[in-house]
Amino acid sequence: MLVLPKEKSVPKVNNPKFLILAGRPKAGKSTLMTALEDNLIIDLEDGYQALSALVVQARSINDFAEIANALKAEINNNEGKFPYKYITIDNATRLEEMCLPYAVQLYRQTPMGKNYQGTDVRTLPNGSGYMYLRQAVRKVIDMFRGLCETFILITHTKDRQINFEGTEVNEIAIDLAGKLGDILCGEADAIGYVYRKKNETIISFEGGEGTVREARANHLRGKKIVVAESDEDNNITFHMDRIFLEQ
Repeated sequence: MLVLPKEKSVPKVNNPKFLILAGRPKAGKSTLMTALEDNLIIDLEDGYQALSALVVQARSINDFAEIANALKAEINNNEGKFPYKYITIDNATRLEEMCLPYAVQLYRQTPMGKNYQGTDVRTLPNGSGYMYLRQAVRKVIDMFRGLCETFILITHTKDRQINFEGTEVNEIAIDLAGKLGDILCGEADAIGYVYRKKNETIISFEGGEGTVREARANHLRGKKIVVAESDEDNNITFHMDRIFLEQ
């Protein structure tokens, strides 16, 4: 029998299960990912050759499927336990490009697209092909979100102009085509902007207009968090435990 609540629940430590980390190139995003213990990094651009990390390469949709199947096999052989706490895809822009052939497959499965002979759904009239590209990217992301405690998507940022209350303002957005970036940000538990300031690497979760930054978890929402700092000998101390709290 359903029992209706009579009192408000007590907030719990709520680490993000889907985290997007955005930033300019060379902001330190990849280095931060190597500092996370038990983090499987799916590298799409050979960006980790100079770093020590748990890395697997992917260059096609078939590679994603092979990685996912290997993870599922380990989970089944280990009584349902995840082989990795975190899974990271680096980066979203390259993921979008890799999903183009998959988007074509999805379009050809529809009555409208069954005779389609093209190779890029983005050229379809009135931007209708972007829906299939969004579907393809989300299917890949969903493929891995259920295979770990936290899924992390690394992405670059871009500047774009939006109209806010009648005024044109610059917005920092994640570098994905069409509405895909907005959709993924809406699904994520936290979106952090990674940047460097002197010897510190900072993730900002400060929300507001003109920014992609936001977070649901109380320990992240509205905050700038120093996650790495280097000394004069370039030795780096990481503080990713400030993002993912002990539970």
